[in-house]
Amino acid sequence: MPPDPDLTALRVNLARLRGERGWTFDELAGRSGLARRTLIDLEHGRTSGTVTTWHALAHAFDVPIERLLGALCDDHTPPGTHGTWHLGTPAPSHRADHPIWWAGIERNAASEITRSIALG
Repeated sequence: MPPDPDLTALRVNLARLRGERGWTFDELAGRSGLARRTLIDLEHGRTSGTVTTWHALAHAFDVPIERLLGALCDDHTPPGTHGTWHLGTPAPSHRADHPIWWAGIERNAASEITRSIALG
């Protein structure tokens, strides 16, 4: 069974990014296209949002989505850090200080998904 996500770290990370920029909820709402109430509810922990919500926020802050969502594993070992990733290569970290960008997704002849990644 996987550990629970650290939703407190997620909302603290959102508040920190907004605060670093000196943005009000209204400013972030204008930049993200999200409702002011949604942003307040996210920061106060009343909702965890959707993938679409966090995607919009990543664009508004101009940061990789991993920088936002990586906080979910702040209180435990992130997935993929045990064992190997692909063909014996060490598993990549998914912490914000080691972001991962998917360079593309390809399907091999056996219809299994293989991922090409570039580590930052």
